[in-house]
Amino acid sequence: MKLTNSFSGYGWISIALHWVIAVGIIGLFALGLWMVDLSFYSPWYHDAPAIHKSLGVLLIGLMALRLVWRWGNPTPKPPANHSRFVTFAAHSAHALLYLLVFALGVSGYFISTAEGHGIDVFNWFTVPAYPLGIENQADIAGEFHYWIAVTLIALAGLHMLAALKHHFIDKDVTLKRMLKATDE
Repeated sequence: MKLTNSFSGYGWISIALHWVIAVGIIGLFALGLWMVDLSFYSPWYHDAPAIHKSLGVLLIGLMALRLVWRWGNPTPKPPANHSRFVTFAAHSAHALLYLLVFALGVSGYFISTAEGHGIDVFNWFTVPAYPLGIENQADIAGEFHYWIAVTLIALAGLHMLAALKHHFIDKDVTLKRMLKATDE
């Protein structure tokens, strides 16, 4: 079983981190949209935000692990049929995806800690609060959080469409490399 990346493909650790984070981002987006419309009398009014925050902190931790893993492993070479522009666009999109995930985490942190309370993560540990003391911090950070999330989901959708284009139209290995590790 190939765990690490090579210049020809991704290892299982990179593949698992990619898909767990992708599912997490989609799930947190859906949960976030659902929970903002909950009424005070909903049984989920307090639990949904607590779950959202806890999963968000864990997702940022996984994303940090993914970044460290990426720095410590080779990046597979692009398929031969990719032009320099396509390669540049792919690298730029990946960098922007990483940036947006971290920006989303930071904005979520500033929403959650605006009142000076840390973020309790499933009663396992608490991320301490360092409030900025900005008037309406939660509202301002919330506006950024929403638009960063929408942008991230839109870019992730384009990322998915590009992977499908590479698979079905270009018939290259781009998508296959993120579905199965090869022992090359």
